[in-house]
Amino acid sequence: MLPSDGRFGCGPSKVRPEQLAALLADAPDYLGTSHRQPRVKSVVASVRAGLRELFGLPDGWEIVLGNGGSTVFWDVACFGLIEHCSQHLVFGEFSSKFAEAATAAPQLRDPVIIEAPYGDHPKAVAEPEVDVYALTHNETSTGVMMDLRRPSGAHEGSLVVVDATSAAGGLGWDPSQVDVYYFAPQKSFASDGGLWLAACSPAAVERIGRIKASGRWIPASMDLSIALDNSRLDQTYNTPALVTLHLLDSQIRWMLAQGGLAWCADRSATSADILYRWAETHPLASPFVTDPAKRSHVVGTIDLAGPDAGGVDANQVAKVLRQHGIVDTESYRKLGRNQLRIGMFPAVEPDDVAALTRCIATVIDHLRA
Repeated sequence: MLPSDGRFGCGPSKVRPEQLAALLADAPDYLGTSHRQPRVKSVVASVRAGLRELFGLPDGWEIVLGNGGSTVFWDVACFGLIEHCSQHLVFGEFSSKFAEAATAAPQLRDPVIIEAPYGDHPKAVAEPEVDVYALTHNETSTGVMMDLRRPSGAHEGSLVVVDATSAAGGLGWDPSQVDVYYFAPQKSFASDGGLWLAACSPAAVERIGRIKASGRWIPASMDLSIALDNSRLDQTYNTPALVTLHLLDSQIRWMLAQGGLAWCADRSATSADILYRWAETHPLASPFVTDPAKRSHVVGTIDLAGPDAGGVDANQVAKVLRQHGIVDTESYRKLGRNQLRIGMFPAVEPDDVAALTRCIATVIDHLRA
């Protein structure tokens, strides 16, 4: 009954055994070496080239990377991408945090914030004063995904900047609709956190240079122009975690070998279809996101009827699953719902998602007996 691998976390997520084996094989001449020497720089170069291929980026796009993860990138963007005013679509914990960062930044005007209830997402609205539209491809806290589209009527110089932390590598996207697509590698890319990566269009690269030339004070560790210069040399400004880079590169190579982003997105969509079909037919379960078009293919949120409604405590379900090696199915801590949250990134086998649903149903039956 148990899945072959019980890791369903939404970050850090399942790491394939083959990634670890490749790391171990390369460890003697890779770990414990300088990140500015050819051995490590070759891995960074492979990551950058692999992401350009995976995302199908047009000529002129750059892959920029730096230390700190997506949380740090919000501050990086406030210094190096937003000129005056940003618009933020807020529909979960992580999309709200970028809006909070922009609100607190003294060099910027107060942002325009458009909110939607958790379980839904709002739409961007073109406004003349906005020079950055901040979208979230997949809200990790709620399991809502959205199509990426430039706001109709947005002025030509504005940028669309997308938080893709839990979406990148598991959901498809069109570079013509986006200028910056940033993420951390601990979700679909089955690596560790502490690193941010950003696919930047020529317009975004131009913006980075213009803000730098304006004389705005930017801490060196958050300076996108410095990160860009170092990335072009296949390195980071300060020392990165070499294990993170190696796991990331290994996963990208595996994704490309399987069929690229289309294969990855289809695999996650298959897992999502299994999960949501089960939730729709089980008498005590239901998808949290009511609109099927907005249900995430990489982070599934499933409500369970609570004890007061003849159901069970979702935390107790997750606890029993954990006792049997099925881990990290707990709901997002701040959402406060009787809910399970399931990571369905490309490394997760769809058959394991099917096995998980059978295990959940069995646990529910036993808890109610």
